Amino acid sequence: MTGGAVIKNMGTLVRLKPNRDKPVRQGHPWIFSGAIEYIPTAAADGDIVDVGTADGRWLARGYLNRRSQIQVRLLTWVQEPIDESFWRNHLAAAIAARTAIPEMDSTNALRLVNAENDGLPGLTVDRFADYLVLQAGTLAIDKRKQILADLLLELTGAKGVIERSEMALRRQEGLGPAGGLLAGAGPPGPIEITESGLRFAVDLEHGQKTGFYTDQRQNRHRFAAYCRAYASEAGRGPRVLNAFAYTGAFGVYALSAGAAHVINIDSSVEALELAETNLRLNGYDPDSAAEGVAGDVFDILRDWRETASGPRFDMIVLDPPKFVQSQQHMERALRGYKDINLLALQLLNPGGVLATFSCSGLVDAALFQKVVFGAAVDAGRTVQILEWLRQSADHPVAITFPEGEYLKGLICRVL
Repeated sequence: MTGGAVIKNMGTLVRLKPNRDKPVRQGHPWIFSGAIEYIPTAAADGDIVDVGTADGRWLARGYLNRRSQIQVRLLTWVQEPIDESFWRNHLAAAIAARTAIPEMDSTNALRLVNAENDGLPGLTVDRFADYLVLQAGTLAIDKRKQILADLLLELTGAKGVIERSEMALRRQEGLGPAGGLLAGAGPPGPIEITESGLRFAVDLEHGQKTGFYTDQRQNRHRFAAYCRAYASEAGRGPRVLNAFAYTGAFGVYALSAGAAHVINIDSSVEALELAETNLRLNGYDPDSAAEGVAGDVFDILRDWRETASGPRFDMIVLDPPKFVQSQQHMERALRGYKDINLLALQLLNPGGVLATFSCSGLVDAALFQKVVFGAAVDAGRTVQILEWLRQSADHPVAITFPEGEYLKGLICRVL
């Protein structure tokens, strides 16, 4: 990508400082405040702005928010109008791209728009059966969310578009949480989705984030494959711990692959109740096939470790919430990741399998592996990495935006 013509009226451009235009030329969608020399006083936060070099050469077009550390998020590197046709075309392209993903024919729950990675910074859209859940993460998207919801309804034929804009990003944009029905009709209550022949109830209006973690779809398949292999080799189903279980999807997959018993732990009683519903939907008795434990995962695992008769497991899943919101929280978050992996390794039987994840974008795959290495050393366990995991393919990563790869995981064997 190269710069365009010189703009005669340079006062209409957001101008970058000298030698700070390379990321923009290479297609990165973020411009931080430190790279900006000048912002037109007439441009309001949330407005579409043109971006140029220090000498006035046009580079790209995006939207502005002075209150954010990322002051401009780029939408296009072509001099085209950002109008209703622009939004419709980009939404349609993102939706159409999902039909080319092989795994999408086995589910009616998937991500349709993945923000910067689909050229639509700040906008996330998930589909759950006949309903869409929209998250407006930035001021400019928030201002346009109604037209976006109407377009999504038109393009998908969904029954309704529900907003669940509750992410921490909005605080950095000067926004509070927002939610409610944006277009069409709302769901009558929790709805049912299918994934690889399994059934799950999803609470679109009150569940965590958008209601169900579609980004873990392929990782649930991989974990289930190890459950199946364990049962075949050991002649019995594995005992499985699903920590930070939310609505228990990993546990349902494990039982479908032959697990003997699953314990789901989550701090939310409501989530565990939905996990029980999901067990019943798939033909499993929550009183015999699984157990739900409400409480702090760290405290519960510490208690079990200190109790000689406490439970031990053949397979463990650790899928914690985002520990790192900013760099200033990094040290504490890394201690948290290390502690929870240490506890899991101490509760695994020899030959057991650990599937461990981080959804913190600021923790890259190499750093996460180092954390698990440190936990293995402290636990005195010999650990092999069997697989590296990432988010499902309906959560693509733009090659110009490596920050889009937020979910990383490891499947490890403890010897």
